[in-house]
This record gives sequence, structure tokens and C-alpha cells, in this order.
Amino acid sequence: MKITGSIKEIKDIIRQEKTSGKTIGLVPTMGFLHEGHLSLIRTSSSKDDITVVSIFVNPTQFGPNEDYDKYPRYLKRDASLAEDAGADLIFAPGVEEMYPQGYKTYVNVENITEVLCGKSRPGHFRGVTTVVAKLFNIIQPDRAYFGLKDAQQYIVIKKMVEDLNMNLEVVPCPIVREADGLAMSSRNIYLSIEERKAALILSRSLFEAEDMVKSGERNAEKILERIYSIISSEKLANIDYIEAVNADTLEKISEIKGKVLIALAVKIGNTRLIDNIIVEV
Repeated sequence: MKITGSIKEIKDIIRQEKTSGKTIGLVPTMGFLHEGHLSLIRTSSSKDDITVVSIFVNPTQFGPNEDYDKYPRYLKRDASLAEDAGADLIFAPGVEEMYPQGYKTYVNVENITEVLCGKSRPGHFRGVTTVVAKLFNIIQPDRAYFGLKDAQQYIVIKKMVEDLNMNLEVVPCPIVREADGLAMSSRNIYLSIEERKAALILSRSLFEAEDMVKSGERNAEKILERIYSIISSEKLANIDYIEAVNADTLEKISEIKGKVLIALAVKIGNTRLIDNIIVEV
């Protein structure tokens, strides 16, 4: 497995692989890989001839006072895990490689980036779409794999690909959870033992909401009130948002019908966690 931080070098390698007719899968990450990332790498490895994992902590998607500086960076560890999961190439550029002096170009998807996480993190998705568009241009993948833990991110990237006529498939992959239900996240490392236990309230509330839908509840407000009630019972939890939206347009809904995304963001201590479920009626 090769590791490079050079845009020119990775483009040369990809060009050579494509000339021989090989398909390219891309798994974009910010590193500190966990089982959720590894499941994406395995999926790509099973579908594509060459799997590229990008590892880049992207400064443009972090807001002021967010955790850019302390975000965990362990390239050697990540490279070993990625290789074991089936990665063929790792692209790990520096900030200056991706955003050289004088950089001025950004990609923005409107409306669907201004709700849910976009509402409390202005500019976040502009950073995400910009760096992902750059990765797509550099790697030229046939498929790119995104975990549904950040369902909004997947929906935004999918829309960008459709609107800009990018020649690749965006593949959604299921949320991977710990045995006790907590959605896997690189930020889980920030949690203390007490906070880690408290964080289970997120998945517990979503699973109860899912049970309500399965039992016939169709009133979105009642479901959201129940989630709010459960999470509010945890003293370490500080709710950012709890929403039920159309899973394609991200528009708020009052009735559970069709494909619905029930998503939330909650701070446990100082750590902001997201989770969701998708229900279909």
C-alpha cells in the first residue's frame, strides 16, 4: 500500500490505474479511523479494483472555537488499519497542498446546507463540499463511499454530484454502532467514562422513536417530544437540535410518511455528537 501527500503523484498513479481499465473507489475521511470508516473501506474493496482512502483534517469545515486543532491525527495507525481493511492507496495531503497561498474557490450547495447541522455550524458544508469536490477532481473515483451517521452530509454531496454532473456514484453505507448502540465517531475519544455512558441516551431515544413508528405513530411532533423528553433526562446532555425531515429534501415534516430522517445533535459535556435513524412508511 502506498501513502502520498502529493496531488501530482496521486493523479499520476490513478491515471495509470485507469489506463489499465481499473475502477477506483474513494473513502474520504479526516482520519482517526474506526470501524465505521473500515466498513466503508471494505465495501469499496469488494466493489472496486483500487480503493483510495483520503486522510485530511479539513480546516475549511471547522468553525471558530471548534476542535480543529485538537482533532486526533495518527497517520501511521490509520494507514495500518486502512491497509488491513483493503485500502490500496492513502492520500494524506497537507493543508498547503490542498489550499495553497491565494486559494479563493469554494463550492456551495444552497438550502439543504442551512438546516440541521448547517444551522448551528454556518459555513461547515461549504467547507465539506469544497474539499470533497477537490478530492473528486484529484482522485477521479468511479464510486465514493459515505457513512449515513452524517446523513445530511451524504445528501448534500449527492446533490452536488447531481447538480454539477460529476461522473461518479455516491454510495451510502449504514451507521456502524458500538455493541451498546452508540454511533461510532472519531470524536467519541473526547468523552470521559461518565460522558460515554451518558451519550447512550442519543441512540436510546432514536430507537424508541423507531419503535413508536413501527407501532403506528405518525405524528412527527409527538415523536420529537418523546426524544426530547428522554434526552433532557440526562444532566450532561445539551440539545442542539432534534428534527424530523424528508430524507431527500431535508424539509420539515409533520406526518411520518414516505422516507423520513429523524436526526439530532447533542453536546455531551463539551463534545458535540450527531446521530439519526431513517424510517420509511
